[in-house]
Amino acid sequence: MIEATLADLRQANRLTEWDDVVHLVDARKKNEVGFFVPAHLAESFLPFLQSYENRKKSQLLQRVAKAQADDPIEEGGMADGIDQR
Repeated sequence: MIEATLADLRQANRLTEWDDVVHLVDARKKNEVGFFVPAHLAESFLPFLQSYENRKKSQLLQRVAKAQADDPIEEGGMADGIDQR
């Protein structure tokens, strides 16, 4: 894996040199920005990315369901319209 900064990403000639996954770092703030995946590796990377996104969505939906179950409607309260059977 190649390490690069955001300044390196702005140089168009550097993009054509990279043939491996690039780990992008913000040099000023010293934090990770993300990854750059070249087109020839995209097909093998997409299934991983899709499973990662599905996992994140599932965790969020579980948090929402738990929060909704932990917050029942009190007397005098109005329902949110979601039928919980």
